[in-house]
Amino acid sequence: MADAGSAPAKRMWCSVPERLQLHGAMLALQFGYAGFHVVSRAALNMGISKLVFPVYRNIIALLLLLPFAYFLEKKERPALTLNFLVQFFLLALVGITANQGFYLLGLDNTSPTFASAIQNSVPAITFLMAALLRIEKVRLDRKDGIGKVVGTIFCVAGATVITLYKGPTIYGPGAPPVLHNTTPALVSLGDANGKNWTLGCLYLIGHCLSWSGWLVLQSPVLKKYPARLSVTSYTCFFGLIQFVVIALIFERDAQAWMFHSGGEVFTILYAGVVASGVAFAVQIWCIDRGGPVFVAVYQPVQTLVVAIMASIALGEEFYLGGIIGAVLIIVGLYLVLWGKSEERKFAQEKVAILATPEQGNNRATSHVKSSLTQPLLPPSSENV
Repeated sequence: MADAGSAPAKRMWCSVPERLQLHGAMLALQFGYAGFHVVSRAALNMGISKLVFPVYRNIIALLLLLPFAYFLEKKERPALTLNFLVQFFLLALVGITANQGFYLLGLDNTSPTFASAIQNSVPAITFLMAALLRIEKVRLDRKDGIGKVVGTIFCVAGATVITLYKGPTIYGPGAPPVLHNTTPALVSLGDANGKNWTLGCLYLIGHCLSWSGWLVLQSPVLKKYPARLSVTSYTCFFGLIQFVVIALIFERDAQAWMFHSGGEVFTILYAGVVASGVAFAVQIWCIDRGGPVFVAVYQPVQTLVVAIMASIALGEEFYLGGIIGAVLIIVGLYLVLWGKSEERKFAQEKVAILATPEQGNNRATSHVKSSLTQPLLPPSSENV
C-alpha cells in the first residue's frame, strides 16, 4: 500500500521540470539555513553553552553522515594513512572548530541577520585566498578579472561597515521611526545590554575566514582523496573530538551538558539534522545539477529570510550600518559570481576556437576546468 501510494507522488515530482525542482530545492535550502541562524540565537538566549552546543550538533551530523560515506564510497575511498589523518585533523581545526566556534561567539554578540549578511562575503574571501595561493588566476586585462577584484573590494568594504558602524535603528518591533532616532555613530566597544557588537562582528569575520580557508584547503586534499562524503565524515569526527576536549577544559559546569527543556533539544536536533544532514545532501544535489554559480546566487535570499524570521521570532531590530554593509556585500557577491561566469564563457569560447573536429573532445576536457577546484559556495553548512 505504501508503494502504491507513493508512486503517484513520485511520478508527479518527476514530471516537474528539473529547473523548477532546482529552484524549489534552493528556496527550501535557504529557509533551512535561515532557520538555523534563528534557532542558534534562540539556543544561546536559552543559555545553552557555546561549547556544548557544537558538540551535540556534530555528534548528530556524524551519525547521519557515516552510513552514507561508508556504503556509497566503498569502492572509491583510498586507504587511510597517517598523512591523510593529519590533513583531516587540520581541516577539522579550520572548517569545524574555528568555523563553528567563531560563528557562535559572533552570533552571541550580534544578531542572526548580520551573521547571515556577513556570510555573503565567503565567495569573495575564498577567491581572494585562492588568488593569493595562486590557485585562482586573476587577469586584470579582462572584464572577468576586474569584476572579481571589484567584487572582493565591495565585500571587504561591506564587512568593514557592519563591523565599525551600527547607526540608528531603521526598523524594530516597537522601535521609533528613524527620524526620531539618535544621530548615527560608530559602534561602541560595548553595548548597553553587555554585548560587544564590534567584537561580535570580528568573530563573524573570523568565521568567514575559517569557512573560506576550509574551502581552499579542501582542494588539494580531495585531489588525493576523492571521496567527498568520507572526507566530510573524517573532518566532522576530528572536529567533534576537538570540541569535546575544549569543552571538557573550559566548561566546568556539569549542568551545561544537561537538557533543561524541549526547546533546547529542538535547537540541537535542528542544527544537526537540518543544517548539517539534510542541507548537505540537498546542496550537493543542487551543485551537481545546477552548478556552483546557480547555488551561490541564492545566498542573499537567506539573508532576507533570516531578517524576516528574526524580526518575528526574536524581535530583532535592523540598523542602518548593517543594511548598508549587507547591500555592499551582496553587490560584491554578484560581481564575483559574474566574473566567474564570464571567465567560464571565455574558456569555452577559447576551446571552441582552438579545437579541431579530431581534438575537440580532448581539448574541451582539459580547458574548461575552473581554476578554483572547490565551488565558491561550500558543499555543506558546516559553515555554521
